Amino acid sequence: MERTRAFRLSFGFGTQYMKNSLDLGRAEASISDAGSSPVPMLGIWRTIRGYILWSYERGTIQYDVMVTLILLFVFLSPHYLGYNDKPIDRNPHPTGVVIVPEGSGFVYQIEASAVQGQNEAAIREQLLHIIEPISGEVTIIKYEIVRDNKSNVQSYKVWAQR
Repeated sequence: MERTRAFRLSFGFGTQYMKNSLDLGRAEASISDAGSSPVPMLGIWRTIRGYILWSYERGTIQYDVMVTLILLFVFLSPHYLGYNDKPIDRNPHPTGVVIVPEGSGFVYQIEASAVQGQNEAAIREQLLHIIEPISGEVTIIKYEIVRDNKSNVQSYKVWAQR
Protein backbone atom coordinates (compact mmCIF):
# COMPACT_ATOMS: atom_id res chain seq x y z
CA MET A 1 0.00 0.00 0.00
CA GLU A 2 2.75 2.42 0.92
CA ARG A 3 4.56 1.44 -2.25
CA THR A 4 1.55 2.26 -4.46
CA ARG A 5 1.10 5.62 -2.77
CA ALA A 6 4.78 6.54 -3.39
CA PHE A 7 4.41 5.51 -7.04
CA ARG A 8 1.34 7.68 -7.46
CA LEU A 9 3.04 10.66 -5.85
CA SER A 10 6.21 10.32 -7.90
CA PHE A 11 4.36 10.23 -11.26
CA GLY A 12 1.82 12.94 -10.49
CA PHE A 13 -1.10 10.67 -9.62
CA GLY A 14 -2.81 11.64 -6.48
CA THR A 15 -2.12 15.32 -6.59
CA GLN A 16 -4.70 15.73 -3.91
CA TYR A 17 -1.87 15.05 -1.45
CA MET A 18 0.14 17.95 -2.85
CA LYS A 19 -1.69 21.24 -2.79
CA ASN A 20 1.21 23.38 -4.12
CA SER A 21 2.36 21.16 -7.01
CA LEU A 22 3.33 22.45 -10.47
CA ASP A 23 1.34 21.17 -13.45
CA LEU A 24 3.93 20.86 -16.27
CA GLY A 25 1.34 19.77 -18.83
CA ARG A 26 -0.32 23.15 -18.76
CA ALA A 27 2.79 25.30 -18.40
CA GLU A 28 3.56 27.81 -21.16
CA ALA A 29 6.98 29.22 -21.94
CA SER A 30 7.37 32.73 -23.20
CA ILE A 31 10.29 35.10 -23.56
CA SER A 32 9.32 38.68 -23.11
CA ASP A 33 10.71 41.96 -21.95
CA ALA A 34 8.86 43.98 -19.42
CA GLY A 35 5.80 45.34 -21.14
CA SER A 36 6.45 43.91 -24.64
CA SER A 37 4.75 41.09 -26.50
CA PRO A 38 6.39 37.60 -26.67
CA VAL A 39 8.87 36.97 -29.50
CA PRO A 40 7.50 34.54 -32.13
CA MET A 41 10.36 32.02 -31.69
CA LEU A 42 8.38 29.19 -33.26
CA GLY A 43 8.06 31.09 -36.53
CA ILE A 44 11.77 31.94 -36.60
CA TRP A 45 12.81 28.33 -35.99
CA ARG A 46 10.36 27.14 -38.63
CA THR A 47 11.92 29.54 -41.16
CA ILE A 48 15.47 28.46 -40.28
CA ARG A 49 14.48 24.80 -40.56
CA GLY A 50 12.94 25.52 -43.97
CA TYR A 51 16.20 27.09 -45.16
CA ILE A 52 18.33 24.22 -43.86
CA LEU A 53 16.11 21.51 -45.33
CA TRP A 54 15.63 23.50 -48.58
CA SER A 55 11.86 23.10 -48.44
CA TYR A 56 10.84 26.20 -50.39
CA GLU A 57 9.59 26.07 -53.98
CA ARG A 58 11.24 27.86 -56.89
CA GLY A 59 9.97 31.36 -57.43
CA THR A 60 9.40 32.15 -53.78
CA ILE A 61 11.31 34.90 -52.01
CA GLN A 62 12.85 32.35 -49.62
CA TYR A 63 14.23 30.34 -52.54
CA ASP A 64 15.70 33.49 -54.08
CA VAL A 65 17.32 34.41 -50.77
CA MET A 66 18.92 30.96 -50.46
CA VAL A 67 20.29 31.05 -54.01
CA THR A 68 21.61 34.58 -53.51
CA LEU A 69 23.40 33.56 -50.30
CA ILE A 70 24.99 30.56 -52.03
CA LEU A 71 26.18 32.68 -54.95
CA LEU A 72 27.59 35.29 -52.60
CA PHE A 73 29.50 32.58 -50.75
CA VAL A 74 30.89 31.07 -53.95
CA PHE A 75 32.07 34.36 -55.40
CA LEU A 76 33.16 36.22 -52.26
CA SER A 77 34.67 33.49 -50.08
CA PRO A 78 37.94 33.17 -52.07
CA HIS A 79 38.55 36.88 -51.58
CA TYR A 80 37.97 36.86 -47.82
CA LEU A 81 39.05 33.35 -46.83
CA GLY A 82 42.25 33.13 -48.90
CA TYR A 83 42.50 29.43 -49.68
CA ASN A 84 46.23 29.78 -50.52
CA ASP A 85 45.92 27.62 -53.60
CA LYS A 86 48.18 29.27 -56.08
CA PRO A 87 49.80 27.57 -59.05
CA ILE A 88 53.33 26.33 -58.57
CA ASP A 89 55.88 28.73 -59.96
CA ARG A 90 57.82 26.88 -62.61
CA ASN A 91 60.93 28.56 -63.84
CA PRO A 92 61.32 27.24 -67.33
CA HIS A 93 64.46 28.11 -69.14
CA PRO A 94 64.24 31.65 -70.55
CA THR A 95 65.21 30.55 -74.05
CA GLY A 96 62.95 29.30 -76.76
CA VAL A 97 62.75 25.53 -77.09
CA VAL A 98 60.91 23.90 -79.99
CA ILE A 99 59.79 20.30 -79.41
CA VAL A 100 58.96 17.96 -82.28
CA PRO A 101 57.95 14.30 -81.77
CA GLU A 102 60.03 11.87 -83.78
CA GLY A 103 59.82 8.10 -83.55
CA SER A 104 59.90 6.92 -79.93
CA GLY A 105 61.35 10.18 -78.61
CA PHE A 106 61.45 13.90 -79.21
CA VAL A 107 63.69 16.35 -81.03
CA TYR A 108 64.36 19.56 -79.10
CA GLN A 109 65.68 22.60 -80.94
CA ILE A 110 67.43 24.92 -78.48
CA GLU A 111 68.81 28.38 -79.24
CA ALA A 112 72.59 28.63 -79.24
CA SER A 113 72.57 31.58 -76.83
CA ALA A 114 71.35 29.26 -74.05
CA VAL A 115 74.41 27.01 -74.21
CA GLN A 116 77.79 28.35 -73.11
CA GLY A 117 79.78 25.12 -72.89
CA GLN A 118 83.03 24.61 -74.80
CA ASN A 119 83.53 20.84 -74.64
CA GLU A 120 81.07 18.04 -75.40
CA ALA A 121 80.42 17.07 -71.76
CA ALA A 122 79.59 20.65 -70.74
CA ILE A 123 77.31 21.11 -73.76
CA ARG A 124 75.42 17.86 -72.98
CA GLU A 125 75.02 18.87 -69.34
CA GLN A 126 73.63 22.30 -70.26
CA LEU A 127 71.29 20.84 -72.87
CA LEU A 128 70.01 18.33 -70.31
CA HIS A 129 69.58 21.16 -67.80
CA ILE A 130 67.39 23.02 -70.33
CA ILE A 131 65.32 19.99 -71.41
CA GLU A 132 64.57 18.36 -68.02
CA PRO A 133 62.29 21.13 -66.63
CA ILE A 134 60.17 20.75 -69.77
CA SER A 135 60.02 16.97 -70.22
CA GLY A 136 61.14 15.48 -66.94
CA GLU A 137 63.95 12.95 -66.69
CA VAL A 138 65.28 12.15 -70.18
CA THR A 139 68.47 10.84 -71.71
CA ILE A 140 70.14 12.57 -74.62
CA ILE A 141 70.71 10.14 -77.49
CA LYS A 142 72.59 12.61 -79.66
CA TYR A 143 72.75 16.28 -80.53
CA GLU A 144 73.60 18.19 -83.65
CA ILE A 145 74.88 21.74 -84.06
CA VAL A 146 72.90 23.85 -86.57
CA ARG A 147 75.03 26.56 -88.22
CA ASP A 148 74.19 29.46 -90.54
CA ASN A 149 75.96 30.44 -93.81
CA LYS A 150 78.88 32.06 -91.93
CA SER A 151 79.44 28.96 -89.74
CA ASN A 152 78.00 30.66 -86.66
CA VAL A 153 76.12 28.34 -84.27
CA GLN A 154 72.37 29.06 -84.56
CA SER A 155 70.87 26.29 -82.44
CA TYR A 156 71.24 22.74 -81.21
CA LYS A 157 69.03 19.84 -82.28
CA VAL A 158 68.82 17.35 -79.46
CA TRP A 159 67.33 13.84 -79.73
CA ALA A 160 66.15 12.72 -76.29
CA GLN A 161 64.19 9.77 -74.98
CA ARG A 162 62.51 8.94 -71.67
